[in-house]
Amino acid sequence: MATLTVNELTKTFPPVSKGGQPVRAIQGISFEMSGQVFVSLVGPSGCGKSTLLNIVSGVDTPTGGTVTVTKDGKPARLGYVFQDPRLLPWRTVMQNMLYVSDIEEEEGRANARRFLEMVGLAHAEDMFPGQLSGGMQQRVGIARAFSVGPDLLLMDEPFSHLDAITARSLREQLQEMWNETKKTVLFVTHDVMEAVQLSNRIITLAHGGTVFDDTTLDLPFPRRASDPEFAQHQARILGRFEDMEAEHSTAPNAS
Repeated sequence: MATLTVNELTKTFPPVSKGGQPVRAIQGISFEMSGQVFVSLVGPSGCGKSTLLNIVSGVDTPTGGTVTVTKDGKPARLGYVFQDPRLLPWRTVMQNMLYVSDIEEEEGRANARRFLEMVGLAHAEDMFPGQLSGGMQQRVGIARAFSVGPDLLLMDEPFSHLDAITARSLREQLQEMWNETKKTVLFVTHDVMEAVQLSNRIITLAHGGTVFDDTTLDLPFPRRASDPEFAQHQARILGRFEDMEAEHSTAPNAS
């Protein structure tokens, strides 16, 4: 488990065309998360969710402010699950798992099998990605990210390309893995229902890359969309979305 501290973070990209204006993706974001928490970032397209995740991971650098990820005062180990699984097609499932492992091979195989079993793919270790469905490939991607033993796991809309039934199944598996491994997770999604099902905290980003809302969800796991209490929490978050959109539509520079 890790501690992530984001302090007055800003990110501005250069103009997309000559003579254009710089593009502000993130403006003055601050928050902290620590321990076994599952925090979802939600918000409209272009509000800076994936940019924030890229900065936390070290893929991108901020224009201003700071990001620190620590465990017991030392730099924390990160894991990343992408929108697509990014498996090497010429390697088997097991070879893809071991490719990111820094454990000795025999122990690494046992560790990889443990997480493949968690996602229901123990039988597929000798198969190639092209022999797997999209949902199975994403299961491998999730198992691979957990297998490296991250202190902080970053997930960027990992279910957005999957059909509804497959995505629901993977969300349930992810809940079980998170509960068992006790990881710190920062999860990006555009789906409020998904955020409510998975998270014990939801941070809503507004247009322009600012924090609009920061909500703690006191709802036991596992969660089912058919639960009336679940529906109440979802309605509350959607209501805040509507408030945000109303404010944006009446802002002087709204487009």
